[in-house]
Amino acid sequence: MKKYTYSAKKSDNEGKWGLIDAQGAILGRLATTVASRLQGKHNPLYTPHVDIGDWIVVINADKIQLTGKKLDKKRYYRHSGYIGGLSEMTAKELKEKRPEDLIRFAVKGMLPKNKLGRKLFNKLKVYAGDQHPHEAQKPEVFEL
Repeated sequence: MKKYTYSAKKSDNEGKWGLIDAQGAILGRLATTVASRLQGKHNPLYTPHVDIGDWIVVINADKIQLTGKKLDKKRYYRHSGYIGGLSEMTAKELKEKRPEDLIRFAVKGMLPKNKLGRKLFNKLKVYAGDQHPHEAQKPEVFEL
């Protein structure tokens, strides 16, 4: 009798939708849960090179928590491409301007840096308030 490891196919993905409420959650712990769900590591059929994960909707991104002094000391950088075009922003400023990006940046850093990682990142939907336009997909609530 042959024994072999099963390798999942794209057609094995059911495409479940999940809803995570970020109210009062710690940013890093939330991001690890979301990244793991996007990759499908919770699924027994998990295969590293196949998209077997869920679609994730995160609400209440504006109510996320950061521990310690990270609000004042953590910095986010971007560059315009021109000489002297480096811009920086603290986590506190980013949370006031675009709170969704705090979660997006944290999750993106935990995903693979390749085509699959970019594809998985597109399955993440983040909203600052508690309203989202994905009611038709009937997302099931995931606990942290």
